[in-house]
Amino acid sequence: MFKKTLVFLTVCILLCIFSSSAHAYQSHYGPSELTYYDKSKAFNGYTLFSPFGGGYTFLIDMEGNLVHSWKWPDGYNIDGYACFLENGNILWGINTARTDRNPPKYQEVDWDGNLVWEVQDTREGHNAHHDFLKIWNKKLKAHTLLFVSSRDITHEQGIAAGCDPKLRDNYRSNPDGMVEMDMNGNVIWEWNIFDHLIQDADPTKDNYAGKGKTIADYPQKMDVNFGGGRSGDWIHTNSLDYNEELDQIVINNSTNSEFYVIDHGATFIPGDPEKSIELAASDAGDFLFRWGNPATHDAGKGLYCDESTISEGDQQMFFTHNIQWIRDGLPGAGHFLIFDNGARHLQNTHSTVFEINPYDGPMEAGKYIPQMEAGSVQSGGRGPASNISNQVVWTYSASDPCSFYARHISGAQRVPNGNTVVCSGTWGQFFEVTKEGEVVWEYINPVATNGIFKVGGSGSPTFRIHRYAPDHPALKGRDLAPKGKLTELAAKGEFGDLIEVRPLIPMREEPESDEGGKK
Repeated sequence: MFKKTLVFLTVCILLCIFSSSAHAYQSHYGPSELTYYDKSKAFNGYTLFSPFGGGYTFLIDMEGNLVHSWKWPDGYNIDGYACFLENGNILWGINTARTDRNPPKYQEVDWDGNLVWEVQDTREGHNAHHDFLKIWNKKLKAHTLLFVSSRDITHEQGIAAGCDPKLRDNYRSNPDGMVEMDMNGNVIWEWNIFDHLIQDADPTKDNYAGKGKTIADYPQKMDVNFGGGRSGDWIHTNSLDYNEELDQIVINNSTNSEFYVIDHGATFIPGDPEKSIELAASDAGDFLFRWGNPATHDAGKGLYCDESTISEGDQQMFFTHNIQWIRDGLPGAGHFLIFDNGARHLQNTHSTVFEINPYDGPMEAGKYIPQMEAGSVQSGGRGPASNISNQVVWTYSASDPCSFYARHISGAQRVPNGNTVVCSGTWGQFFEVTKEGEVVWEYINPVATNGIFKVGGSGSPTFRIHRYAPDHPALKGRDLAPKGKLTELAAKGEFGDLIEVRPLIPMREEPESDEGGKK
């Protein structure tokens, strides 16, 4: 039985490889490193990536040749990713282990890996994780560090905030938020979802929806009892971004598959951290805009499934990562770009990259149209009476779903020629697609914790990648001569052992009955 199962799996893998794109593998099992490159259509640049457990951050050219690498400090692993700063240095998060609760260190290092600057939030009850970025705080007129962080709350605090005791026995949890530090490591602003709640279960609480009103009347707040009550990691914020022109922040709620825009400018007072944190916790820190799953605040239909009907309702995303504003000067500037892993689709599980235009007028006016008020289009195949917002202006998902599905992590980036670079992080599969959805570059990460693989799919999962133009400040004047493929370097004893073929995931042998059939 085991041999039959293994043969069947191998055939399925080969079919997936050879039935996908004629121009690129777009497969989770095949040769590693560069598999395809169309020079006439791809955006020429350098790709920075940091495989979990790999020990290094790598910079490769379009041919898949290594041009530079940075070794992580001994005893540390990457905590998310590394990116270039405009001053030419690297910013990364590192930790002693991705699974522990030790606070990550955020470090700036130069081209040669020398430490330039470092901060760490060691406050009890605060837990930084996942995403971070260095921003220009225009009110402070200085650079600051913004990062995702959760805050521990007790069961009693949860009940006091309107958590319904009939839904759960224990509300001890760690709701997510954001922290801003100055370059000296001082907390100067802080926001947390726990301070922006609404509920309709307990009229004695201050955040009760009110007589004659419902949750739908408060789209600017989170329903604390949605989905059976909040506990544990409430919203699992795995990404955030900052819009300097609007002085706003967007964060991702991957638990409910939606994102929120928060007004940083209206809640930050230079030189007064205490008042800033107080403002951020007030109504001034409520959502300016939310998008992705209107059922969370009773503004649309939710998922529905019974013996005769499967409907995804008005929900448009199904577990998400890497929310961002498309940068100024790029095609689609000001729009939102987000990676939808798609792990929570009711059927036809697949990943999608969304570009969303949420505005009434130009972005600079900062006027958002609520998702369910923007106009909708009928969504075929999602169940009866399902509508989706017409704010989606571009998407990418593979014609062969098995070739593009990442169940966690992952991200996307718009590049100057209008293409989008995608990190299918679960598999360490990096590729670039045109506006029309054509794959014009593909690279499979070969780096894993136990070596570098020539064949056999991806190495370690990769949280996020970045593509940089040759004229980026970090690259000007640098020696970018190709040093060879990582597999070639591994054969010479660099970056770990070279492993010719990565074996298929071991399968448990199934016992057979005396008649030769399965027990």
